Amino acid sequence: MLLQLSAAFDLQQDVVPWLAERLSAEAAAPVAGPRAGLDPVENNYETLQVVNVERNGKVIYSCKDSKRNVFFGLYDLQTKKNEHLYTFEKDLQVVSCSVNREKTLLAVSFIQSAKERRNELQPASKCLTLLVEIHPVNNVKVLKAVDSCIWVQFLYPIDERNPFPDSHLLLISEEKYVEQFHIQVFREDENRVVIGNSGHLPRDRVVEDFVWAQWDMSEQRLYYFVLKKSESVLKCIQFYADENFNLIFEVPLDISFGDTGLTLVNFGCEDSQNREMLSKDLNLRVFTSHTGSLCVCYNKKSDAQEQVTYSVFYLHKGYSKTFAAELGTLEHQSMKNITFLNLDYYVAVYLPGHFFHLLNTQHPDLMCYSLFLTGENETMNLIPDGPLQSLSGALAWDWCSGKLFRVNFNQSSLLHFLQNSPLDYERLAVLHCVLAWGRNPKVLEVQIIQWIFENMWTCRAFDPIQEFLIASLYWKFCLDISNMDKLLPHSSLRSWNTVQSFKGYWEKLNSNLEYVKYAKPHLQYNNNVVRREWRNLISEEKKGKRRSTVYFRNILENAVKVISNLEAWIVEPRLALLFQEEDNQQRLLMGLMVSELKEHLLRNLPVQFIGKKKIEQLVLDYVSKMLDLLCQMLETSWRKHNLHSWVFHFDGRGSAGEFAVFHTMTQILDSVNRMCLPLPPGFHTLHMTLGVRCLPLHSLLRYIDDKVLLLTEKGVMKLLKDLDNTEKNEKLKFSIVARLPPFIMQKISQVWDHPVNSHIISRNYVKRLLQKHKRQSRNSTMDKSSFLIEFLPLNYLIEVLTELETARQALNPFEGCDSVDTKFVEEAALKQTTILLNL
Repeated sequence: MLLQLSAAFDLQQDVVPWLAERLSAEAAAPVAGPRAGLDPVENNYETLQVVNVERNGKVIYSCKDSKRNVFFGLYDLQTKKNEHLYTFEKDLQVVSCSVNREKTLLAVSFIQSAKERRNELQPASKCLTLLVEIHPVNNVKVLKAVDSCIWVQFLYPIDERNPFPDSHLLLISEEKYVEQFHIQVFREDENRVVIGNSGHLPRDRVVEDFVWAQWDMSEQRLYYFVLKKSESVLKCIQFYADENFNLIFEVPLDISFGDTGLTLVNFGCEDSQNREMLSKDLNLRVFTSHTGSLCVCYNKKSDAQEQVTYSVFYLHKGYSKTFAAELGTLEHQSMKNITFLNLDYYVAVYLPGHFFHLLNTQHPDLMCYSLFLTGENETMNLIPDGPLQSLSGALAWDWCSGKLFRVNFNQSSLLHFLQNSPLDYERLAVLHCVLAWGRNPKVLEVQIIQWIFENMWTCRAFDPIQEFLIASLYWKFCLDISNMDKLLPHSSLRSWNTVQSFKGYWEKLNSNLEYVKYAKPHLQYNNNVVRREWRNLISEEKKGKRRSTVYFRNILENAVKVISNLEAWIVEPRLALLFQEEDNQQRLLMGLMVSELKEHLLRNLPVQFIGKKKIEQLVLDYVSKMLDLLCQMLETSWRKHNLHSWVFHFDGRGSAGEFAVFHTMTQILDSVNRMCLPLPPGFHTLHMTLGVRCLPLHSLLRYIDDKVLLLTEKGVMKLLKDLDNTEKNEKLKFSIVARLPPFIMQKISQVWDHPVNSHIISRNYVKRLLQKHKRQSRNSTMDKSSFLIEFLPLNYLIEVLTELETARQALNPFEGCDSVDTKFVEEAALKQTTILLNL
């Protein structure tokens, strides 16, 4: 299955053995003083239930002994230990329970049994809410005695290093109001803790007339709906350590509550008796994440059995979407509430056996990033049939079994789905999900690259190489720094307002909303400026022009920093022979990308908070990681086709493995060139080497003429050295050399001692000389007796060249001509003629 549920807590495994051991110990010990545990008679474990989960990961549970006394215990998810909190020596039906951070106060709400109420002389209230001192057991104070149900919840500091000076307790009433009690606690001696203001506890009325409420234990927020005329308005209250509370926002939503009664979410357990008091028809959840997303997921049961619909309000993007899933022949009796799970960058929505949807909340504008599975599917088989209740921190409760799960994505299942799905939109969605949640990035990257090589020609809706590069960099770098996710691209494919300034989550949410309101396309980085500047630099270099030395030095220094940064990451030697030459064009592109990306981030990020050095290092890491991913692609292809012992040379025919690697490199080159991204230095030389070994001459020359294969100085030098002068090789050499750009040809001509080289040098010399000068009318005064052979066309050419050369040297005697003159041209022409005539 795509989701992996690992048990974080199980009543039967984590609590029952401890209770049994405690019973045995107390049964053997003499009884002295008030009993503080379970009755040593047989315990009724069927009454064991979870009643609440506190912010710090502590689970409160209760059970009854054989005399129906109610025992409260606490299990710590971090330490994996149980401890006793308190025991009530009477039969109670627990509604709600909460303990403060210091574990000195216990708040309990319960319904008294009919027997207890009949024994009183005066009519007794149905529901009691008590505040108990538990260190040591000392005093019990009645907070509420009413006929309606009450739920209790202590507030916790978000920052554990700054505890509250007082304890604060929320009381949520079935009568649709919320109160907050402020409790002062004093330590009288080393162990004795008492309530200081027990005579009168200050209280605030926080909320009134709400119809739905959800508690966010992680961030200490209260979300609730109120009905205003025909509108349903969502509001949120944030509780702080230094102030009571603050209304953060309110927004009207198109949600119909009708006469559904009160609905509470995440206020303790949802056992069958409590559920009778609450709405059964409304399924609504609010989900947030540290990235600043805020989603409201809503589903209301209907009589229609053919399909189920639900809506998601992406409030951080300013819009909503409604989804429908066909149910087929599902019978009404088996219809259960769909489950919403908060998975940080995603929301999972599913009904076991019928559909599983994975909604990307980071980029909900493109539905291709979300996954929609319906019907019988093996990826959904292991999801629990019972509805799960989503808690903070990717935790989920199965109240029916008393188990708490940590919910993660199953990486192996995601990869299996990626490899087997024939649909491009599912592949795209799963690729992003794998990269967002992947553990062990190196192993994961290799597995994705292997999938890319097997499917690069079957993906029609997107380029898997491009998407892998951009998405990998996005999920690795963009979510750690505020607003970075808006400035860097997340794919190769192509509101709302707040009135205050807040810190933490609300600052991030406000940033998202401001971006939705004011964002323009240019805020997201692209390589268009780099592409234009890079082409200009290469064009100027070919024409012999050059910008200022300082400008070029800065760009090339950027490239050096990137390569040094990348080499510091490498621990194993590479199989593919990269980074073994300068490759000036790729270094220019690399340096330009660093320069432009750095300027883009410095222009749009708050440098005063992040720091210029951190931004510069992030840019270096970003470009280095891009090159590293490209290197990994080559390494994976090298290993896949068993080129472990490959030797860099041009002689001989290429193997089937080399041919496959050549086509892989061609695909990588095409994908990267279309985005104008830099390649590792040495890529073009390696590509050309494989091309020479694998392609017939006419195909090779076509690849070169179409700029698929790029001739490099190192590659051509190696080719001229490795190949002997057979007729076939000479034809290849001549064809290659004839296509060399001038700046490489100038260097090659100095080291290649061959008649063909002399012929090319002479031809280029003549061409250059005739292009620079216009022939003037003249009277020849040359001594024709100097010519050894009376071959009139050659004589006439030499006469013209000599005249032009003399005139040029008169104008600029210091202009060099690389040891080429008319005498060299004459000798080369005669020698070439002799060779061609087989003389």
